[in-house]
Amino acid sequence: MSFVHLHTHSHYSLLDGLAKIPELVKRAKELGMPALALTDHGNMYGAIEFYKTAIKAGIKPIIGIEAYMAEGSLYEKNFGTDDKRYHIILLAKNLIGYKNLVKLTTIAHLDGFYYKPRIDKSTLNKYSDGLIALSACMSGEIPRALLNNDESKALSVLREYQQIFRNRFYIEIGAHPGIRRHNELRNMLISFAKKYSVPLVATQDIHYVSSEDTSAHDVLLAVQTNTKIDDEDRLTMKNDDFSMRSSEQMIQLFSDVPEAIENTLKIANECNLTIELGKFQIPHYTLPQGETAFSYLEKLCNIGIRKRYGEIINAEIQKRLAYELGIIKKMGFLEYFLVVWDFVRWAKEQNIVVGPGRGSAAGSIASYALGITDIDPIKYNLIFERFLNPDRIEPPDIDLDFADTRRDEVIEYVTQKYGKDRVAQIITFGTMAARAAIRDAGRALGISLSLADQVAKMIPFNPNQGEKEGYLAKCLKNVSELKSIYEQNLDARRMLDAAMKLEGVVRHASIHASGVLISREPLTEIVPLQRSVIRTDSISGRHETGARQEAIIAQYDMHSVLAIGLLKMDFLGLKNLSIIEHTLKLIKERHGTEINMQALDVNDPEPYKMLREGKTVGVFQLEGSGMTKNLIDLKPTGIEDIIAMISLFRPGPMELIPTYIARKHGKEEIKYIHPKLEQILSPTFGVTIYQEQVMQIARDIAGFTMAEADTLRKAIGKKIRKLLEEQKEKFVSRAIQNGTKQEIAKQLGELLEPFARYGFNKAHAASYALLGFQTAYLKYYYPLEFMVSLFNADRKDNDRIAFLIKEADGFGISVLPPTINQSGRDFAAPKDTQNEIRFGLVSIKNVGSGIVDAIIEERRKNGPFTNLTNFLERITSKDLNKKSLEALASAGALDELGERKEILLNMDKILEFARATQKAKTEKQENLFSLMIDTASIPMLKLEKVVPATLEEKLLWEKDLLGVYVSGHPLDKFKKTNGAIIDTVQIEKIKAMRTNTLVTTNVLITNLRRITTKKGDPMIFMKLQDQTAEIEAVVFPRVFEEYHQLLAENKCIAIRAKVSDRNGTISLIAEKIKLI
Repeated sequence: MSFVHLHTHSHYSLLDGLAKIPELVKRAKELGMPALALTDHGNMYGAIEFYKTAIKAGIKPIIGIEAYMAEGSLYEKNFGTDDKRYHIILLAKNLIGYKNLVKLTTIAHLDGFYYKPRIDKSTLNKYSDGLIALSACMSGEIPRALLNNDESKALSVLREYQQIFRNRFYIEIGAHPGIRRHNELRNMLISFAKKYSVPLVATQDIHYVSSEDTSAHDVLLAVQTNTKIDDEDRLTMKNDDFSMRSSEQMIQLFSDVPEAIENTLKIANECNLTIELGKFQIPHYTLPQGETAFSYLEKLCNIGIRKRYGEIINAEIQKRLAYELGIIKKMGFLEYFLVVWDFVRWAKEQNIVVGPGRGSAAGSIASYALGITDIDPIKYNLIFERFLNPDRIEPPDIDLDFADTRRDEVIEYVTQKYGKDRVAQIITFGTMAARAAIRDAGRALGISLSLADQVAKMIPFNPNQGEKEGYLAKCLKNVSELKSIYEQNLDARRMLDAAMKLEGVVRHASIHASGVLISREPLTEIVPLQRSVIRTDSISGRHETGARQEAIIAQYDMHSVLAIGLLKMDFLGLKNLSIIEHTLKLIKERHGTEINMQALDVNDPEPYKMLREGKTVGVFQLEGSGMTKNLIDLKPTGIEDIIAMISLFRPGPMELIPTYIARKHGKEEIKYIHPKLEQILSPTFGVTIYQEQVMQIARDIAGFTMAEADTLRKAIGKKIRKLLEEQKEKFVSRAIQNGTKQEIAKQLGELLEPFARYGFNKAHAASYALLGFQTAYLKYYYPLEFMVSLFNADRKDNDRIAFLIKEADGFGISVLPPTINQSGRDFAAPKDTQNEIRFGLVSIKNVGSGIVDAIIEERRKNGPFTNLTNFLERITSKDLNKKSLEALASAGALDELGERKEILLNMDKILEFARATQKAKTEKQENLFSLMIDTASIPMLKLEKVVPATLEEKLLWEKDLLGVYVSGHPLDKFKKTNGAIIDTVQIEKIKAMRTNTLVTTNVLITNLRRITTKKGDPMIFMKLQDQTAEIEAVVFPRVFEEYHQLLAENKCIAIRAKVSDRNGTISLIAEKIKLI
């Protein structure tokens, strides 16, 4: 006799289940089980992954859930009464049952969530068709009643469930004698079931695969509850076995009730769920009367193509558009393009800046005509088949960038247009990476933080971000220090053993950064939904604008939604587009000029001159010391250079940059091993940079169709050796047939792999290069407006603000401190200047938007504040408190009204005066007969005189509250020879020096980061600053030992160091340090 496990938890029972789905299915296969159920706590996260994995393994998948039942109505949420809940196992018999499971899970999360996602019996009754129910574990309602010696309640509950499920309700029993009162309950349940003729079913309540995982699972539970395994009265299951037991073990454990084993097979036989995979559901687009999807799309494209190219369209463009429309129609994606066209059109009509393109979609002339992209595929020689391959039916993937501060508006438009029941965002899961698993295991095991940190830092950076598990085991084998500590230190061994089990386990669920589903039918027919809180974006300030703070998300990740045929669209928020939007608005306000970004001439030489000078700060994709250095060497003269640099500036292809630069400037000869390569590679000086070039080589030399060429590209990208060799053989054979010499054909065949491995999608690079040019254009012609937008985009990043102040200075723009009478809410340029930017009041730490809005509104109504008394009498906002007043004064914003230190040391008197003024105003408003404030009752504001703040004090306050020094710099007081160290060099000049040059410089320490080496020795990374720039320095253990007592943030030091160039970034290696 066989057996089927019907109560199984995977790691999607978050921090409760340890087993991953492939492990569960693999073990069930090894044990010869015909079927397996998945019943995670309150969710269906793993349902599709489980279904696919089980089908592939030849095991029948039974999709279920361990649901939470509310005590009363799921809509009642009162503390102390409605936080009680019970468990129930629900299994889908068929597609009807699966859809009902989806609905119940959605209702539990959207309507019934109170501590846990809950349903109630009324809801369960409504959606019970196609479901089988088990009474669940000790937390089930019937088991709880029996444990409370309340058989009458147990019977009442039984009758309710039998009315709902009829003969599809079973009493569940387990075999876990190590759990308190379990045997007692087991006997009660058997007696109860026999007394009332209810079928029994045996389960194991699996939480991990093997009994060897018991201790690791106990660590996982300690992580969940933030406890240590030695703590008393904590959640634990270590006293029994909750692994996947074999059929033989289960039969033996339930030998007294063999029918409980038989019923597992009976239930498994009744469960026959088939989920259709791979059938795409294109969202429905409502067409104008008399139009078909094809006729309307064709009409829109024809209108758009004339806007792009003029009224006379040449044959090449007409042919390309007709070809693309034919492929789109053939593949069934007409409505998809209409849906995307519609929300992009809407966004642009709302003046939301939309990116020029992203990914391979920019290779489509139909997308260009529709305004979905702004890249001309003819001009840039882009290939449609790189986007849609007619030989391979896959859904189109159009990713879109929107201004990050307004992205949610576009999602809201889509939601309103297609219905809230048809639009959702997508879930994503955070798993325990190697280092995090070590630290979590260390905390749970009670191991010292220092040892956990030391061991975690022995783990090298994981170069393969997709390697979610097994990386620790590789490191243990290959990293000698890790292997040594594992063998010699018992605590390290325990911690690493547990961490290897935890690695790759899901830790939490969150919202996908960009994925949005738009469905043809209600999503609750297809996928379970839940809510997700969107965290406030401190950079874009999204929630300050009142946009959505909560989202509805699908419980299936992007791989699962694609598997069931839902199309994912990526709505990405891009900060640079918000910067462009804000800059365009400022240009219009200050100059009356409206700039059409799509009409910019990419051949304008002036922005390229700026890039050749290395002025790349704020320029999309071109900022950063490494890229800037390459641009200075390259001396770009056109957009093709920018496209190439964006493509090459990546690990691997980066080694080709010197060759590209040398050939551009005629310093290296260009050779082609085949004459047809010249036409393909000459735009990139003989360097194969783009995937599209690989496809063209396959077409022109081997006679591949573009669809075949794309298949070749994908085969190389997948790195599947068998597939790769097949494609290479096909290429060589066809090239020879086309007249290429065998030797040359074989040589080209061998080059294909590195070509494609290095190759970048030119459509994507061209899109981002255009965006880079647009930001460079705005920076060159409108530097003041552009810099204001940069400051506001990064206003919460103090280090970035300090950096931008230096950049603004390079354009002759002064950044002025905040002031109560002239500052606005955000960074702004005074109307009558072209070379000044003033700090906004919200940029001051501890000053909230409420008090800032009150100050600006009062100033707008009644003019500037004349003195401190006048300010306190006029601002009566509740947000004017000690914290905000101290921040305003310390930052210098009240300098016009009084001396900083005087205000700070008289704060109690100031607050007393403010309270009395506000009280008098309130009394006046309440007394209709009062004509004036009773000023006699308000004490006069007389401040005690104090010694004014020193420069050092002002600088300290400014750095703390603004992130930058405004009144000067701490190094200003030091002379070149101070501290007996002479010939100091400023950081700005150091950055232009050669590697290994020995320099001495006076600097301020702005940040210290202490780490421990793999050998356990301390060392420090420092961020240093002077009046010209910032630089990072490293203090290795030997130097650290001698000078560590001198190192502290905000200390001024003289440092003697060697210049180092690491990955294109200049830094220092400290040798000597002295306080100055």
